[in-house]
Amino acid sequence: MKSISIRNVPDEVYSALKALAKANRRSLQEQIKYLLEKEVELIRGSPTARAAGWRKRLGGRKFTDTVETIRRDRQR
Repeated sequence: MKSISIRNVPDEVYSALKALAKANRRSLQEQIKYLLEKEVELIRGSPTARAAGWRKRLGGRKFTDTVETIRRDRQR
C-alpha cells in the first residue's frame, strides 16, 4: 500500500477534518483515507452504472405505494 504526504493544508481545513474524524470516531488518517476512497468511488462510477447497480440490488423487492400507505396512516 502506498503513502501520501500532504503539505500546506490550510488550518481551517485541518481543523474541520480533525473534527469530522472525531465525530466519526476515526483517526485523522483513517478519516482522510475514507474521504479519498469515497471520492474515487464517485468519480469512477458513471450515473448510468450506479443506477444499474441500484436496480440490481433492489431487484425482486416489492415496494408498496407510499401515497397509499400515508393515506391509510392518516385515516387511523
